[in-house]
Amino acid sequence: MIRRRLFVLARLRKYLLLEQKGKSISVAGLLFLLLISFLTFPALSGAELEWKEKKQLKLDASPIDVVQSDDGKWTFILSSGAVLVYSAAEDRVTQTIPIGTEFDRLSFSGKSNRLILTSSSQSLAKIIQLDLVHRIDVSGLAFKGAKNAPVTIAVFSDYQ
Repeated sequence: MIRRRLFVLARLRKYLLLEQKGKSISVAGLLFLLLISFLTFPALSGAELEWKEKKQLKLDASPIDVVQSDDGKWTFILSSGAVLVYSAAEDRVTQTIPIGTEFDRLSFSGKSNRLILTSSSQSLAKIIQLDLVHRIDVSGLAFKGAKNAPVTIAVFSDYQ
């Protein structure tokens, strides 16, 4: 693409130099060269930005900062004293993480699954480790052991 642009510019320069030496070029030829040069330079042609509003959230507190997970599933909204966790799958704020009111910046590390909060006025940083916990309803299913055990192991041993 760059070679083509240089070729067109060289041709245009050649014709302009010919005109200066007393040789003439037709107006149609010059317009044709200008048209080709504009078509080969897409940066010169205007581009439009299209946008569409996806969602507007009404929040209980004023947002200070916002950050989104890399996959777009979670949006973390820093407000005074809390981080609001918006779930795209549920289309609502699902949790509120209480924090101090001194924090004014928020960032998210997707690799380590950590929220990093900073306070410029008090020279503080707070790191919050996030872990997904999936709750599985086992009520009404057969079990062996205590009903209030923190872990349930299901074994399917009656294969037929």
